[in-house]
Amino acid sequence: MPHGSMRLILLLPLLLATGCQNDETVAAYGGGTGLWQLIEIDGKTFPARATLGFPEPGRIAGAAPCNAYSGPMTAPYPWFDAGDIAVTRRACPELAAETAFFDALTSMTLAEIAGDTLILSTPDGREMVFTRSQP
Repeated sequence: MPHGSMRLILLLPLLLATGCQNDETVAAYGGGTGLWQLIEIDGKTFPARATLGFPEPGRIAGAAPCNAYSGPMTAPYPWFDAGDIAVTRRACPELAAETAFFDALTSMTLAEIAGDTLILSTPDGREMVFTRSQP
């Protein structure tokens, strides 16, 4: 076996192992820096404060109008899947806005980042628009 082929055989398992650990979610494609502030749902200005962040590979977290939340995010970009979200249980006057936020967030299936704008959407036309918050 030629010497160069032996090096490739030895490096291939290492390359495959490191490739499997790369973050392929929206965080790795520009979403991971900073916090995203929700500005509208389905074309209407969102009346409360809600954020979305990507604190580490494979995770989302943020603040809804009343509660903090977190969950897994393993769908490869441009897909988005926020299905199993853990939420704190604090009541507040903005519970209706919080319910609307989580209903929308858990239905989103696609993500698109353009500069300081993050758009989450569904094939049937629902949409959440976020803007990158300044640190």
